[in-house]
Amino acid sequence: MANTQFELRGVNHLALVCKDMARTVEFYRDVLGMPLIKTINLPADSGQHFFFDAGNGDALAFFWFPDAPDGVPGVTHPAHQLGEGSLTTAHASMNHVAFDVPEEKLEEYQKKLVAASVDVTPVIHHDDSPMQASMKPTESTFVKSIYFKDPDGIMLEFAGWTRELDDRDVNVEPHRP
Repeated sequence: MANTQFELRGVNHLALVCKDMARTVEFYRDVLGMPLIKTINLPADSGQHFFFDAGNGDALAFFWFPDAPDGVPGVTHPAHQLGEGSLTTAHASMNHVAFDVPEEKLEEYQKKLVAASVDVTPVIHHDDSPMQASMKPTESTFVKSIYFKDPDGIMLEFAGWTRELDDRDVNVEPHRP
């Protein structure tokens, strides 16, 4: 379905906050293979802003602020890995970042993450079942995923669509508090 209000072409960048920029560069560039494409020292030694190529012309950016408070699991980011507890986070928080990958490569990518000592979930088949997920494909599977966390606890997902979404996929009314 086309956007008739604005000509949106995707996500230019998503800006997150890290505790240690060098550690963040090591993880995103060296473990995930995302090229570092722009580095900025903020004015008055107030921090840094680095950008990584996330593919398809999109970027993932990180701020590092020397005086930023620590993240709070369960508030600023999920306290648990998928399947190990609640994924609830606070309003206006960022719950996770999902990177689009070829669904047929998920098992290969999972093995690469394990080899890099990253704690990663099994492949999850998201579907329309009561649990919304299965360990095996079902008739209603629409995306396959693996989940893992970066060194700051930010939940990341590699997700691969298994079919095109259509009108049957928009069938739930939104709640109000």
